[in-house]
Amino acid sequence: MKSRLPAWLVAGVLAALYLGLAVFALKRGNSLLIGVVLVLLSMIPFLLRFERRERQARELVLLAVLAAIASVSRIPFAALLPGFTPVTFVVIVSGVVFGAEAGWMVGAVSALVSNLFLGQGPWTPWQMFAWGLAGYTAGLLAHRRPFWRRRMPLAAFGVCWGFLYGWIMNLTLVLDFWTRDHSWSAIAALYAAGLPFDGVHAGANLFFLGVFGPAWIALLERYRRKYGALQRTLWEEGGDASWVHRNG
Repeated sequence: MKSRLPAWLVAGVLAALYLGLAVFALKRGNSLLIGVVLVLLSMIPFLLRFERRERQARELVLLAVLAAIASVSRIPFAALLPGFTPVTFVVIVSGVVFGAEAGWMVGAVSALVSNLFLGQGPWTPWQMFAWGLAGYTAGLLAHRRPFWRRRMPLAAFGVCWGFLYGWIMNLTLVLDFWTRDHSWSAIAALYAAGLPFDGVHAGANLFFLGVFGPAWIALLERYRRKYGALQRTLWEEGGDASWVHRNG
């Protein structure tokens, strides 16, 4: 039986590699290109892990449907009130029910597909990364601590990601500021200027998760249990083998 490297060790090595690449590139290259390359590199472990697992056709269709719902729902809201979007809600609920890997894929695909209508650009990989990470962390927390499935903790988690999403997206400009003049004041002003928009996003997450979150989770759980779609992995459950016997 082959032994696996601890997840924390792999994550530490990858983090050190990405940080080293960032430092090297910031001294020599274009900041915008640097950001895009680093974000794309950071997606590789998630995509490889997802691809290594065997998937049934109905599981892939389900992920495509969830990503389509998130993508389509973003378009009218983007025209009326940018930032007030149900995308994060759909991504988080997907991660809660179907696991961290599924949450990552729904988030990343939603950003890519919705930007086919709203406009692609160098910000697309950052959106894929941010929304993918929202779904991924939702899956990890909900499956290791069922407490996060409740209405209020889930809504609070969505509020946090309303701000985290904006802070991640601000890095696209922070990299440029840092390469030009190393101005901490300009970076602080940038983040302060983005707080109203982040607040709108957090408010949207609070509304959608607080009002519709439990109902969506119950509906998707019924589908998962009935068809056995996208079963969670032992890694997502923290290595608890008893989960398989209880739910497998």
